[in-house]
Amino acid sequence: MSEREPRTIDLQGIMDLLPHRYPILLVDRILDYEPKEWVRGLKNISFNEAIFQGHFPSRPVFPGVYIVEAMAQTGGCLLMQEYEDRARKVIYFMGIDAVKFRKPVMPGDQLIMEVKVIQFKGRICKMRGEAFVGGQKVAEAEFMSMLMDLAEGEGK
Repeated sequence: MSEREPRTIDLQGIMDLLPHRYPILLVDRILDYEPKEWVRGLKNISFNEAIFQGHFPSRPVFPGVYIVEAMAQTGGCLLMQEYEDRARKVIYFMGIDAVKFRKPVMPGDQLIMEVKVIQFKGRICKMRGEAFVGGQKVAEAEFMSMLMDLAEGEGK
């Protein structure tokens, strides 16, 4: 029995799914996913990121809130795959629980986010995310999101 080929999404595909843009687009690539179940994404942490100009400039550390946002955006890529009219949709945070930061993330690290759908009812989704660097868990969180229709005049 052979394994299936990974389902990947490049940066342009991610920008087609999410309304985020630099400097807050925090997913560089989707490495694989199973629709409605899980997704694995990648964020390369570069010293050139704007956040490092003010966040401990002499010893830069990637902020934990950005790691949680990166996990949520990774999950958002999975959710937005489900909708054909995604240009008229946006996903908003509803809650964040059980956040734990285990190790600092530094420039030069590759952050791998693994997000699993816990529950998806109607327009509300609960997910659990874990972030890894070099195979070691650096953060984890549970979050709830809601899919909303964009108001008239809003958009990318």
